[in-house]
Amino acid sequence: MDETTRTELEAATFRRLMEHLLDKRPDVQNIDMMNLAGFCRNCLSRWYQEAANDRGIEMDKVAAREIVYGMPYEEWRDMHQTPADAEKQAAFAKAFKDNVG
Repeated sequence: MDETTRTELEAATFRRLMEHLLDKRPDVQNIDMMNLAGFCRNCLSRWYQEAANDRGIEMDKVAAREIVYGMPYEEWRDMHQTPADAEKQAAFAKAFKDNVG
């Protein structure tokens, strides 16, 4: 497979993942994703920002989150995020430390 085709397939896969997380499963909480998989939508936005910055494209966290969430983060959070209990918050702290730093 040539590099261009591989890149196109990866981009299509990323778009499909974003569609799944944002349109089909907005009920899946970021904290649960982090606790189970070691990443969440915020991680995806950080990776997007880092990829842009690595290529000389200036992008801040707010802009990257809006791309990943399809709207301002605060709006998405107010629509979809639910409170997490102490157990989930403790698991998140560990998962964040282990996977993000």
